[in-house]
Amino acid sequence: MCSSCEMAKEYMKLRKISFSEKNVSTDLDAQVEINKLGFDTTPIIVIGNKIIDGFNPPKIEDAVKHLND
Repeated sequence: MCSSCEMAKEYMKLRKISFSEKNVSTDLDAQVEINKLGFDTTPIIVIGNKIIDGFNPPKIEDAVKHLND
């Protein structure tokens, strides 16, 4: 279990931000995907064209706010 991943999921649920989850522990394609983005740790949150490394509420809010820009 990744505590930062769990916090990110709970945060997005509370803020009513829809998301899809990919588990890099069980999904090889998801692991390859984050490696191609240049990361090897989780959570990696992709919102539009923004990539957020780790659980960072201000960055999540900013990315959601600018999603339709």
